[in-house]
Amino acid sequence: METKLAENIRSFRKKRSLTQEQLAEVLGVTTGAVYKWESKLSVPDIGLILQMADFFDVSLDVLFGYEMKDNRLEATVKRLQECRRNKDRAGLDEAEKALKKYPHSFKIVNECATVFRVFFIETNDKKLGRRALELTERSLTLLPQNTDPEISEQTLYGKMAEVYLCLGETEKGIELYKKHNAGGFYNHKIGSILADSEHSEDAAPYLSQAMANLLAELISVVSGYVNYYGSRGDHASAEAILKLGSELMLGLRKDGKPNFFDKVNSGLIAAIALVQLLQGREDDARESLKKARELAEFFDASPSYDESDIRFVERIEGASVHDDIGATAMDVVENIVNQGENEELNALWESVLNEE
Repeated sequence: METKLAENIRSFRKKRSLTQEQLAEVLGVTTGAVYKWESKLSVPDIGLILQMADFFDVSLDVLFGYEMKDNRLEATVKRLQECRRNKDRAGLDEAEKALKKYPHSFKIVNECATVFRVFFIETNDKKLGRRALELTERSLTLLPQNTDPEISEQTLYGKMAEVYLCLGETEKGIELYKKHNAGGFYNHKIGSILADSEHSEDAAPYLSQAMANLLAELISVVSGYVNYYGSRGDHASAEAILKLGSELMLGLRKDGKPNFFDKVNSGLIAAIALVQLLQGREDDARESLKKARELAEFFDASPSYDESDIRFVERIEGASVHDDIGATAMDVVENIVNQGENEELNALWESVLNEE
């Protein structure tokens, strides 16, 4: 057990404004002895330690700098988490101690597996990688104890796949990702690995599906943020997230042809008009409504629901694009304007529609 005895002898001596020579005189030892204690070159015998504790008016625990750890399960998990966040390799020893005390706890075993995996990835020490695999497999047997909705059999196997890849066992890693790819959860990883292998021709279907899923999530996230910021009256942030989403969707144009995201984007731009108006920027809102109208007309002139018309997405077997935002892109814009329940926005839209 490491103590802070040397540091504390020096600290308490200085608090009393004593030199090493003066402390040595008090204790009846040589100045060299005090120097060695404070330099960790030697340790005073127990009688002298008791004398110093009495002289400094502190307990032995304080003099040694000993702090009782909270070794309850939850506290141990938090301590392990702090070790990996702070890249403190003491976490490896902490993990082994925790495993001895709580060998059948999912929380402990899973967190210890995480500690070993993190330090393996950072150091490429294969022993740590093997230990991470062993502990993750043990976590799987204890999974019924788990109460964290973000952890599942699928995610644990994904962690094992990550370790196999870092160990250079690529086939095992890909096999695990493919076997536990429900809902296309690991499409992006499988596609990325294949693209950098001798089987690069097999990457496109996985990457395409991953991109399609990512874009669907993007729409949902942007919509969620708009509602979140709107409920707080933070219209500037709502405008910023809408513009980010809109610009990304414009980048999905392929060969100048319309695609499904032009329809979605026409609604985003109409929403931008609303938040601009709420910030008192009527001229900007009018320009945004014009852009929404132009984009809606562009899509409706030749509507496409074919995923292969989207840049970076190839035809996905069995896929279909559908939505509930409006039968046409112009309907989407109309719906956004009406949902805004803002008379000024409705008037601006009527004005834009009546322009030549």
